[in-house]
Formats: sequence, C-alpha cells, structure tokens
Amino acid sequence: MITLSAGDLSLAAVLVLLVALLSLQLHLGLERRLLIAAGRSVLQLMLLGLVLKTLFATQALWLILLLALIMLAVAGWEVMARQQRPYRGFWGYGIGALSMFISSFSITVLALTLIIRVEPWYQPQYLIPLLGMLLGNTMNGIAIALDQLTRQAVASRAQIEAQLLLGAHWDQAIAGLRRESLRAGLIPIINAMSTAGIVSLPGMMTGQILAGGPPLEAAKYQIMILLLISAGTGFGSIAAVWIGSRRLFDDRERLRLDRLRSPRI
Repeated sequence: MITLSAGDLSLAAVLVLLVALLSLQLHLGLERRLLIAAGRSVLQLMLLGLVLKTLFATQALWLILLLALIMLAVAGWEVMARQQRPYRGFWGYGIGALSMFISSFSITVLALTLIIRVEPWYQPQYLIPLLGMLLGNTMNGIAIALDQLTRQAVASRAQIEAQLLLGAHWDQAIAGLRRESLRAGLIPIINAMSTAGIVSLPGMMTGQILAGGPPLEAAKYQIMILLLISAGTGFGSIAAVWIGSRRLFDDRERLRLDRLRSPRI
C-alpha cells in the first residue's frame, strides 16, 4: 500500500481552497462552511485513526462500545441539524437516534455474527467501519425523510385538518405525506445501488482495491455493504417517519405543529 505524506494531503487541500475562493468570487456564501467542514473532516479522521490504532491493540469491549455510542450520538445530532423544522425538546434528537439504533446497530450485529461470522463479533477492525458506513447512510435517509415529513405537514395543514374534521383517523390523514417522505428518504440509496459499478466505484471497494485486495472479493464485500445499507435505511426511515408522524398529533388526534421548531434560515 502506498503511504501518503503530509505534502500529498496538502496538494488535495489546495483544491478545496480553490473551490472556496471561487465561492467567494461568485458570492455563494459557502466558503466559510466549506473550509470548516474540510477542517473538521481532517481533524475527525486523524483522531479516529489514532483511536482505532488503540482499539486494534487493546480489543477492549467497553472502549469499542463507547466509540460506537459516540458515533450514534453524533449521528442523531446531525439528523436534527439537517432538518428545517425539527421537533422540539428531546424528540428532535431522540427520533433520529432511536431509529438509527434500531436499524443500524441491529443490522451491524446481524452482519457480524451471521454473514461475516467474525470471532469475537466486536472486533473493531470489522465493527467500527461497518457501523460507520451504516450510520452515515442511514442518517442521510432518516434526515431527508423527517425533513420532508415536517415541511409537508406544515404546508398541508389545511388538508390534514379537513380530513380530521371529516372523521379520518390521524394515521389516515397523514398517510400520503408519510409515503412521500419514505420515498424521499430511500431515493439516495436506490440511486447509489443503481449506479454502483457503472457510474461510481463505491468507497469500500475502492479502499480494498487500493490496499491490494482481490477485486472480486472487494466487489463481494461492497455488494454486502450496499444491501445492508439499503435495509438499514429502509428500516430506519420507516421507524423515524412513523414515530415522527405520531408525534405530530396529540392523544385527541389534533394536529400539533407547535411541537415543531420555527423554520431555520
């Protein structure tokens, strides 16, 4: 495997700086966010590399589970941060975190014990990368689905309340919005699977090939990852949208948009 020096990474960073300069020149207003995001990614990935080096050496279960919980906690926060009208209070954070715990954690354990069959199942070399890929993609699907649900609920308030006045159950009144939200949440992973191997070469397969692994074996692992991600995104989005849609109504089946925060600018 060819190692990269700090100078090699600096050359890649220069390209990001050029994009930031173009954003400044074109008055896009994204240069600050772009540079902060790039800086965060560098810092976070270097720290993760140091943490994983320690985990690989110690194999301590409590450290592995602690890192997994931190990853889940940050992913839950990102789901809330990406919504225009997040829920108030704990629900704004809890819906996304709970949905990802139900989907990503259960599917990761299932994959490690029944598909990959690694012993012990919590080996960080397998657990952390697999969980990270599942959380990252499931997070995107859940964030899109919840954002679509809350924005459309606000926009369709009159129609929803009209159905409630006509005797419809809360579940019936929001059924159409729920279906559209789930479709929106699943589109990214469907597109990713449709173009894998033709338009794009997915990250895990690319990494294994660059590390010198057999291409066919890398393709098998990538197929497994895509299928697991699609399942995790589907289960997580369904759970999040169901919990989120129920939260929009009180015990008397009244639409409660006051449970959502004000729109973010």
